[in-house]
Amino acid sequence: MTASTAKTSTAVREVEGTEIPAAGLYAIDPSHTTVEFVGRHLMITKVRGAFEEFEGEFVVGDVPEQSSVEVTIKAASISTGEAKRDEHLRSADFFDVEQFPELTFRSTSVAKGKGGHWNVSGDLTVRDVTRPVTLDVEFEGANTTPWGDQRVGFSAAADLDREDFGLTWNQALETGGVLVGRKVRIELNVQGIRK
Repeated sequence: MTASTAKTSTAVREVEGTEIPAAGLYAIDPSHTTVEFVGRHLMITKVRGAFEEFEGEFVVGDVPEQSSVEVTIKAASISTGEAKRDEHLRSADFFDVEQFPELTFRSTSVAKGKGGHWNVSGDLTVRDVTRPVTLDVEFEGANTTPWGDQRVGFSAAADLDREDFGLTWNQALETGGVLVGRKVRIELNVQGIRK
């Protein structure tokens, strides 16, 4: 076993047959993390966007169910690759970033799911509206960088109804249906640095 392999092996452990990160506090690395969403446009296509500014940290507990996570997202950092649409999303019709500059997520419980996944439930606050959300989380692995810091990776997803958070703006289509779908899929790819 090489020195680097030995370091990597201390970053993970096995609990009840499932590989998970070593216990400890981790800072989310924004340069290697994505906070994305997918919504429907005109009832026929999926439009993808992302929030580009965020910070957070998570604790992996000795007992995995005692783990926790807190994240703060800058609402104005929303980006869909189309400037006019982004301006509209920042307006009072949607996120109203002047009045509500941040979105937050704070976990309330962690439970083992199926197939090595974990259910991370918590309170998501958008526009000062807080609703419970459960993320389907998968541990993607751990490694040690050439500079000696330990990194862990997770992917996570959840399906939301945007109207539950006061994001109710829409336009009816002459052919039936609406311009913007209510259902939104949140997709996260997170890299954490062990502190």
